Amino acid sequence: MNKKIIAGLIVLVWLAVSFVSSNAQEPKQETLKIDTALVSVPVIVSDRQGRYISGLKAADFTLYEDRVKQPIDFFADTEEPINVALLLDTSKSTTMVLDDIKKAAKDFVKQLRPQDRAMIVSFDFKETALCELTSDRKTLEKAIGKARIGEIPGTKLRDAVYDVMREEFRNVKGRKAIILLTDGKDHGSEVSERVLLDSATEADTLIYSVFYQSLRRNPARQGGGGWGGRRGRRGGIFTPMPRFPAPPQRRGRIEERNEDAIEFLQELADVAAGRYFDSEVAKLKETFGLIVEELRHQYRLGFYPADHAAGSIHSLKVEVARPDVVIRSRRSYRVSAAPRTE
Repeated sequence: MNKKIIAGLIVLVWLAVSFVSSNAQEPKQETLKIDTALVSVPVIVSDRQGRYISGLKAADFTLYEDRVKQPIDFFADTEEPINVALLLDTSKSTTMVLDDIKKAAKDFVKQLRPQDRAMIVSFDFKETALCELTSDRKTLEKAIGKARIGEIPGTKLRDAVYDVMREEFRNVKGRKAIILLTDGKDHGSEVSERVLLDSATEADTLIYSVFYQSLRRNPARQGGGGWGGRRGRRGGIFTPMPRFPAPPQRRGRIEERNEDAIEFLQELADVAAGRYFDSEVAKLKETFGLIVEELRHQYRLGFYPADHAAGSIHSLKVEVARPDVVIRSRRSYRVSAAPRTE
């Protein structure tokens, strides 16, 4: 055989072997990246009177991550069922207002629709799940009725909110909210105030806090009454504290504790894109109705972020191309895990 032909055949065989070999090794060299998880950003847009603004489109929103504009990969404005956790403060300090707390919880349950779900959690020196997520209204009302003042002093408020966000709601999809009915005075929680506020900022769970003033001056004794009383259903005054005027130093401590509790509850609601309410606000039942409608009709934006280090925290900001509106949205998120490869 001609040497040129033999040489040509050798070259062809070598090229063929090289091609097969390179293709066989290619899957080992290439890294296949699984799609990064969508970051969900619930957004509520209202006017200055707190009324929900409907009819907005994706083009009306601008979404920023770490001050960098992001494409909106997901947008929803349809009505959706909601998942709500009602947290009832049953610590000893709420003894005189527990009936009011339970009534408010039942009023809220009445606002839910058949497709909505709720759970009932009480907290004092421990947390107690009185009812898991369910749409059965009778079950919810029965669970609320079981709430009792704790036998041991303690108010694990921060632990209860944290555990609902991180555990109970961890695998729950869709719209989530916590309704916190409390006097705001924590005692005994392992979770610090800062950790809870940071977690609430990063979570996609809205928090609505309702403050009940369990320690206050008796309005019927402005000139020298006790502290800690409240007006009864028939107009009488129930006063667990002595009839004698509380010392000025004690009055100062009580006022300071109430102010600290209110400040914390306001900040918690603010960072979680919810709202703060005083239990004595007129027509609280109607207010609950507005909250439910707000939750049910909120906007939801989503985007696929760039690769970030696991555990890193990134700021979020939402703007709306409408004048004179109030925007409440998730402020940050934490990267839970590095992108998987295979």
